[in-house]
Amino acid sequence: MIQNIPLERILFLDIETVPQAGSWDELSETEQYLWDKKTKFQRKEDISAEEFYDRAGIMAEFGKIICITIGMLEKNETLKIKSFSGHDEKKMLQEFGEIFNSPRLHNVILCAHNGKEFDFPWIARRYLINGMQPPAPFQMFGKKPWEVPHIDTMELWKFGDYKSFVSLELLAHVFGIPTPKDDIDGSMVSSIYYIEKDLQRIVDYCETDVLTLANIFRRMRQEDLLKRNINLD
Repeated sequence: MIQNIPLERILFLDIETVPQAGSWDELSETEQYLWDKKTKFQRKEDISAEEFYDRAGIMAEFGKIICITIGMLEKNETLKIKSFSGHDEKKMLQEFGEIFNSPRLHNVILCAHNGKEFDFPWIARRYLINGMQPPAPFQMFGKKPWEVPHIDTMELWKFGDYKSFVSLELLAHVFGIPTPKDDIDGSMVSSIYYIEKDLQRIVDYCETDVLTLANIFRRMRQEDLLKRNINLD
């Protein structure tokens, strides 16, 4: 029962990812070849590997993380949110990993929307690619599904219907959780990063998603909505 999970142990999490390069021409011939080969069966016949490259941010082998946002419950029933972001992915991952030295996070339970198929493995893979071991909560090598304590709100919503896919935005709507009307969506992140060069806008979007995620989980437990803790220290 999700009602029995101590809310203060949960680390709500969301990441934003982009292709490793801003354009197809910046890739080496080897990278272009590997991308072509990897996506051959995903692309329609009339779509080239170059045209499909804007989707590279969905694969850890061809993308990079530009923002990780976390949220945890405070004693005053607000959500404390913190973001790690930057152009230097390795430095950002190092800073993110340091938070798990805190005693509070020794037995932390991660929670993300589609986290088990996206956020959690993405983070682990990018740590390894950057020559570092993933933090303990992300070390799930060889573990069986029931041995992984982490929470995935998309999985919770399936109720055994494993063909189902539901967006965070749709769940927020059906649960009556307010979200900004001028929000961006995931498909816009790459162009905002590489063309508009507005990383802060992406961070703001990621932080909004973490608050929404936490409140979706609250609604699933039949609990009141959380507000954001404006003290970011």
